[in-house]
Amino acid sequence: MDEVWVINASPLIVYSRIDRLDLIAGQTDNIIVPEGVIEEIKQGTDKDSTAEGAISWAKRYQRENLRLPSSVEHWDIGFGESQVISHCLESGGRAVVDDRMARRCLDAHGLQVIGSLGIAIKARRNGVIEAARPVVYDLISAGLYLDKKLAEKALAIVDE
Repeated sequence: MDEVWVINASPLIVYSRIDRLDLIAGQTDNIIVPEGVIEEIKQGTDKDSTAEGAISWAKRYQRENLRLPSSVEHWDIGFGESQVISHCLESGGRAVVDDRMARRCLDAHGLQVIGSLGIAIKARRNGVIEAARPVVYDLISAGLYLDKKLAEKALAIVDE
């Protein structure tokens, strides 16, 4: 479990909303949450009562923002996503993001990525949870934008 995961706001928020941040921590011992990601989550604390929990959890893994490489600056993605990608470039870690444009940028840089859905599937494969289906549908109910056909395709991979 020595793979570095650099986590963006969306996975932190939706896993906090379903009170399952343990599923992120249960996948790796090496977690990075850039300051910019925590700042993005702070912006939603007045609208989301679970944001404080996400922030408190994330602060254990907080790292300073990095200077953005020019290869990241020109992409039309948020500051938090840009910081995640910058930290991945520096650490060689896997990005934990849901944002489509950020995924495209990561792909262009040859970096590995996993999203909120992938975390649930990985947790099921590793025996951390008995069933991924309830987690996946809780994530969707908590606000994860995810096509249900894609969710079902992923769940089929773990025979659910």
